[in-house]
Amino acid sequence: MPLPFATADLCDAHPDMVKVCQTPFRSYGKVTALHGPVRTLSVLDDNALVRQALERPGQGAVLVVNGGGSLKRALVGDNLAKLAIDNGWAGVIVHGAVRDTAVINTMDIGVKALGTVPLRADRDAIGEIDIPTAFGGVIFTPGDWLYADEDGLIVSPHRLHD
Repeated sequence: MPLPFATADLCDAHPDMVKVCQTPFRSYGKVTALHGPVRTLSVLDDNALVRQALERPGQGAVLVVNGGGSLKRALVGDNLAKLAIDNGWAGVIVHGAVRDTAVINTMDIGVKALGTVPLRADRDAIGEIDIPTAFGGVIFTPGDWLYADEDGLIVSPHRLHD
């Protein structure tokens, strides 16, 4: 069965509309291709706001967590991945580290991150919610559409497929 989209095809069809993230993410979870409207967080080595976001209904959105590229502490683990599934999130993008990837890889969720680290994050709820955040040459604005697959991650101000 064909995938509903491919980032390469979307780039070809909409070259003036898509922005391509230049960050090379690793993919975790059983879902390798994901898409949805963007919700954002900016945090550093602290995942209390990540938990708070994933505890709320995701309604098919993708949570983009700008962790500043830090690999010091994991911002998402198997418990938060389960929250994402249970609450209807399309996936989680982490510009930082994750952990519990052996378990996450058995779950029906798409998680993309820079890498892994076993150390859990702080839980001080320090960060910013639903504001534009940038990494990889892209500004992620709440409400934009994100598409990610094995070829990469792209963002558009509009939904690009049915």
